[in-house]
Amino acid sequence: MATSSESKLQLVQRHVRAFPDFPKKGILFRDICPILKDPAALTAVTDLFEEHVRKNHPQVDLIVGLDARGFLFGPLLAQRLGVGFVLVRKIGKLPGSTVSVVYDMEYGKAEVEVQEDGVAPGQKVLLIDDLLATGGTLYAACELMKKQQADILGCMVVIELKELNGIDKLKPHQVFSLLQY
Repeated sequence: MATSSESKLQLVQRHVRAFPDFPKKGILFRDICPILKDPAALTAVTDLFEEHVRKNHPQVDLIVGLDARGFLFGPLLAQRLGVGFVLVRKIGKLPGSTVSVVYDMEYGKAEVEVQEDGVAPGQKVLLIDDLLATGGTLYAACELMKKQQADILGCMVVIELKELNGIDKLKPHQVFSLLQY
């Protein structure tokens, strides 16, 4: 099993491209688009997340995906696990009654929301996104889940940018990352 997981992880890593000075000078952008383009790499990501969840969080009720790339991995994982998927979106993008949280960004504030009936009190949730950088959006999503009285089991990302220390912002929540740079 370990060899299989290791080879899947290597496959995923080979499908992450680095673009220097994007979106601005001094940033090394990690591009996941090649993962999405390659069925084997996308399956490997889903397999690795599924293995983690089945081993560590078999009682999960919902996968909660962050706008927008959490929407790419979250539904695939939720389907595999036989659980529901809920979207956390930027404000104004969801119909019906919503609950929102305002959070600080590097240059201002932003707001995310979830449909009011998307998560019931006590439901066990795992949050998923493509990338953990400074942790602001994932932290806001956790705050949103607390507002909904959900039981947050942890967070999962394809890539963690360790030098930005986003994981510190998410404590005490556990963060599982496939790749760390």
